[in-house]
Amino acid sequence: MQFLKLISVIFIFLGIFSPTSIVYADGDDPNNYKVLSNTNKKLSIANIQAFLIEGDTLIKAGEFDQAKESFDKARTLAKQLAGFYGDLNGSFRGLDARIPKEMAEKGKKSLQIWAESNARLVAVYKRKNQPEVAVPLLVEIIRLMSPTSPEGKEAYKNLVQLGFVETPYRGL
Repeated sequence: MQFLKLISVIFIFLGIFSPTSIVYADGDDPNNYKVLSNTNKKLSIANIQAFLIEGDTLIKAGEFDQAKESFDKARTLAKQLAGFYGDLNGSFRGLDARIPKEMAEKGKKSLQIWAESNARLVAVYKRKNQPEVAVPLLVEIIRLMSPTSPEGKEAYKNLVQLGFVETPYRGL
């Protein structure tokens, strides 16, 4: 056992396992180790916003099917992020109050952008005359944001316009 310790000390002394040979996430910058904290990474609100902007651009160009795909990607990613943040929030509840607070804030942002991506998909489906696909998305917006939120009120108003519900919401 002493022999193994001696060999590891020699390796460290000779620089074979030198700490300078550590590979960092962003090239040679040891301060940039948070790979996912950058705005251009896949698991981020910024990436969801990029999908939404791409979809908006495609809508302006008249490419509705491609815009739908972009909005679908935004919706899927927002749904995943909301789930991940919710899971972390629950896992750390009662252990460290800072972590659930951060996860709740990030989760709220991901829910808002999820509802936003749903609203954009609804607009595409309404334009393509497919209200039966828009209705579940509208109901989901209300569930995510609450009927009293501006997003929820607008979603319910759309449900009335589509004829899915008949009773107008007085909170409008």
